[in-house]
Amino acid sequence: MRNSVEIHPTAIVAESAVLGAGCSVGAYSIIGPKVVMGANNKVMAHVVIEGNTQIADGNTFFQFCSVGAAPQDLKFRGEESLLKIGSGNIVREYVTLQPGTASGGMLTEIGNNNLFMASSHVGHDSKVGNNCWFANSVALAGHVTVGSDVIVGGLSGIHQFVHLGDHCMIGAGSMVAKDILPYCNAQGDRAGLVGINKIGLQRRGFTVEEVQDIDRAYRSLFYGEGVFSDRLRQLRERSTSDKILFLVNFAENSERGISFPRKKNNDQD
Repeated sequence: MRNSVEIHPTAIVAESAVLGAGCSVGAYSIIGPKVVMGANNKVMAHVVIEGNTQIADGNTFFQFCSVGAAPQDLKFRGEESLLKIGSGNIVREYVTLQPGTASGGMLTEIGNNNLFMASSHVGHDSKVGNNCWFANSVALAGHVTVGSDVIVGGLSGIHQFVHLGDHCMIGAGSMVAKDILPYCNAQGDRAGLVGINKIGLQRRGFTVEEVQDIDRAYRSLFYGEGVFSDRLRQLRERSTSDKILFLVNFAENSERGISFPRKKNNDQD
């Protein structure tokens, strides 16, 4: 479909590429033959979108970003893997978004209304939810899972197979090697928890009572009596809140293991 599409004369758009109504393609940009793009996407100058890439509606791709290029995985053999991008995402300068691989499920998937600031990277076979913010030079290794409403501070690195839970916040310059529980703040190398994301939760519409309940659950889980497994089981047994049970389920199902609170005398690594 090329109805109501604006393509700059210097842009190269493959004949088989599908562009929805209201899309625009800026100067010197390249759209590959397997790209399928929904309505009202804005591709600025010097953007390359290639590979087996499916894009929904209303995204903005700033100059010099690279979308759908072959993943940086030496095991990749040109398999027809996929990159799927939802709606309303903002992809800033020099961002790299790469498709999946045969060893990782053949799919990299990005949800809706995410902000990828300059030079951030989403590696192969990663999954990103909705309403996430990735500051400058954040790097997600392959096979990373990011929930929704997550904020990752600039220059942070997320190790492969790590899972960032919903509503968590990662401090700038962090190296994250373990799963981060939902609702929590984490920072440092290797990143440890530093309490719950109170301000973030309030901004997302959590009530005062819900935030207090989550804070109590956090303290009992990490600072209560007994071993961690017992405290986790007790938290499940006495909790009636869906939000607390969501946290418990995350901890119980973590395959890589979760990050624990940083020691107070370990502010610098």
